Amino acid sequence: MRSFRFATSAAMLLAICAPLAIFAGMKVSDPPGSQMKTFADAFLKTLDEKQAAKATVDYDAAERVQWHFIPMPTRKGLVLKEMNTAQRTAALRLLRSALSEAGYGKASKIMLLEGVLRQLEGPGSEARRDPQKYYVTIFGTPSDSEPWGLSFEGHHLSLNFSCRGGELVDSSPQFFASNPAKIMTDVEGPLGKGTRVLREEEDLAFELVNSLNDTQTKTAVIADEALAEIRFAGEAQPKVGEPEGIPFDQLNAKQAELLKKLVGVYVDAVPEQTARTRREAIESNGWSNVYFAWAGAQKPGIGHYYRIRGKDFLIEFVNTQADASGNPANHIHCVWRDLTGDFDLPIE
Repeated sequence: MRSFRFATSAAMLLAICAPLAIFAGMKVSDPPGSQMKTFADAFLKTLDEKQAAKATVDYDAAERVQWHFIPMPTRKGLVLKEMNTAQRTAALRLLRSALSEAGYGKASKIMLLEGVLRQLEGPGSEARRDPQKYYVTIFGTPSDSEPWGLSFEGHHLSLNFSCRGGELVDSSPQFFASNPAKIMTDVEGPLGKGTRVLREEEDLAFELVNSLNDTQTKTAVIADEALAEIRFAGEAQPKVGEPEGIPFDQLNAKQAELLKKLVGVYVDAVPEQTARTRREAIESNGWSNVYFAWAGAQKPGIGHYYRIRGKDFLIEFVNTQADASGNPANHIHCVWRDLTGDFDLPIE
């Protein structure tokens, strides 16, 4: 079992890291939509007929807006474990083109955490916890003019991209999760004790909520207990009500910068040009329309939750579940949603 775990981790690590080197040859000036088309075409050329049938789905198919992050026996698309090394490299290279370096780094570590979970959960978890159990789906035909999409999904990852007119026009739902949120014990493989894949998402929020004075806290805290889960999980569009929590304009200068930095962690998971579009939309709508809300404990190890609501975006973060070893509140789920319409769809 030990040699099997090392072999699996080494092979997966090689496939995950390879796209970083190969991607370096791409022109930084090429827009994300063009890069994605280039690498989608290259990926599809590596597949045989049977694999291509699994990997491609009509753009208007219902599956395009079906997403989730829970463990499943199977999903839409072609799974990495059914690909050879060259095909996996091409698939991950495509994913890398749709994310920033930071975003791809998180995605790759989340996949590798499946190997950690396999060790922590022990024999019998091999089929459920597999770093290669992630699925690639291309919706429509990659094009410089017609709409097409990409999904990369598996346990604790759901990354969804929509291209139109040669541009990457939507990149949500963007879901990342981490179990354990912090690796508490020595484990075999590339991720070591102390690893925290989503550290900034948690630490910046703690710093912000603990900087609030009593009056601010009364406004920001919406519940004494954390929500059990992010809202709207698996739904094609979030159905939000009025914003809750403390508005940006009621923060002092240092707190306002902390909130901007925290939002930036989510914004910057995608390529710079796409992240710039997200930032420009927030600036255009005004930071005065951004609200920060908290629920639960204000220290690690006890369930906590926050949401950040802007006019056109929603961020949610929850850490309430125990990890595989039973350590409380050591299992993070977090998501970025586009309130103008995920999947490049209009809000009904």
